[in-house]
Amino acid sequence: MARAVTRDTANLESSTRNDTKAGSLNSGPLDKLLGYHLRRAQSATFQHFAAHLSHRDITPGQLGLLVLIACNPGVSQTSLAREVGVERSTLGEFIDRFESRQLVERRQVATDRRIHAIHLTRKGRRFLDRILPEVEAHEREFTQTLSAQELQTLMRLLKRLAA
Repeated sequence: MARAVTRDTANLESSTRNDTKAGSLNSGPLDKLLGYHLRRAQSATFQHFAAHLSHRDITPGQLGLLVLIACNPGVSQTSLAREVGVERSTLGEFIDRFESRQLVERRQVATDRRIHAIHLTRKGRRFLDRILPEVEAHEREFTQTLSAQELQTLMRLLKRLAA
């Protein structure tokens, strides 16, 4: 692989292209790496999300948390952190922000006062009800170059990789 990288690096260095458009550079061995393409796809979808939903003051990750809280009323912070793959303390910062916007509330669990159950508030439910159609429109627009079957296959394969 060292030779391939060296050869691809030499090709990069000898390139005289001055293109600034994304994808215009010689990506060398990156073109064969799944992680590289996953990251580029994530970046593209997040940029599209931001362009269409910036007025809602929410990121894709925050939306995911709110949806999980809505679908799992009373979920613990620990369970939620484990599900999304972040540290409990990091998640706590997000929950604090949601609480300050009155989108969620923490309630003590009667059987264990150390645990706080996280619930969507009415305001949080209204917020999700308003934003989800916009998110669905963003998803339709972003994936419009894929057929329904291609999208279904992509989703199935991504779920398998994430499992």
